[in-house]
Amino acid sequence: MDFIIATHNMKKRDELQRVLQPLGVNVFTAEQCGVILTDVEETGETFVQNAFLKSRMGCLESGMPCIADDSGLCVDALDGAPGVYSARFAGEHGNDDANIAKLLEVLKDVPDEKRTAKFVSTVCCTFPDGTEFSVTGECRGKIGYEKIGEGGFGYDPVFMYGDKSVAQMTAEEKDKISHRGNALRALSKKLEEMGITDVNK
Repeated sequence: MDFIIATHNMKKRDELQRVLQPLGVNVFTAEQCGVILTDVEETGETFVQNAFLKSRMGCLESGMPCIADDSGLCVDALDGAPGVYSARFAGEHGNDDANIAKLLEVLKDVPDEKRTAKFVSTVCCTFPDGTEFSVTGECRGKIGYEKIGEGGFGYDPVFMYGDKSVAQMTAEEKDKISHRGNALRALSKKLEEMGITDVNK
């Protein structure tokens, strides 16, 4: 079965493909399918709401089963912020350095034991027949005091998992513990349970 993913990010597509290939699932971006998808405004108040906004629109516009995700960082000392606003925490969407700088500034007086946080990834899947579901993966850790490591992206350099930041991990290490890795494994299990080859035939 062929799925479209509501993102232009080839790294996300490749990651999905690795996880779902054993199930006989092929994942394509809109560009690969020759389809133009609307860039949906993420107006939801939760990761689930935002992911469904994207998967439903993608399914409607492509006529294909559509997978979409929304993810972010939730810091306990900030009552779950930045949450759905993670990518634009400092005001400019996708400015990782500015977002990290603001996060470290607001946490500067927070002691180590209260710097707990989690990465959250919600993946939603919508089928043309109206079937849809969502799965969520999490990764718990702490916010460090400075950027460490050269890998990863987003808040990875300040998110400590054990004694290292996520930005210090190899791709394989990150896949094993990451919120997106956990969500994609849950997605694979859900699709397998549904018997995806029987869906929407």
